[in-house]
Amino acid sequence: MAKEWSQRSIAMERQARVSEDQFIERMRVDFEQTMRQVAIAVNQAPNGHWIDGSEVRVSELMMEFRRRSYETALQMRVDEAEGAFSPGGQPNAQEKTEQRV
Repeated sequence: MAKEWSQRSIAMERQARVSEDQFIERMRVDFEQTMRQVAIAVNQAPNGHWIDGSEVRVSELMMEFRRRSYETALQMRVDEAEGAFSPGGQPNAQEKTEQRV
């Protein structure tokens, strides 16, 4: 078991990287939904109270989005590192597609 953890540590120390393009694509729908909710919150604020009528809701939305974004990026990096640890290495694109079917 110690050997397994040692190998896992080595794999995790490798330079597993998050693809910026894949991360953006994965977050795109979430981003668009969050920005839509921000616009709705601002539009729902009463006249004369645009800031104080929307800033709490917008702040909450952005905090939630920031958390989801960070968690997603971290998980993608963990997944990449674990793929490097896999005895067979990372599957190529066709193998990934076959695994999903």
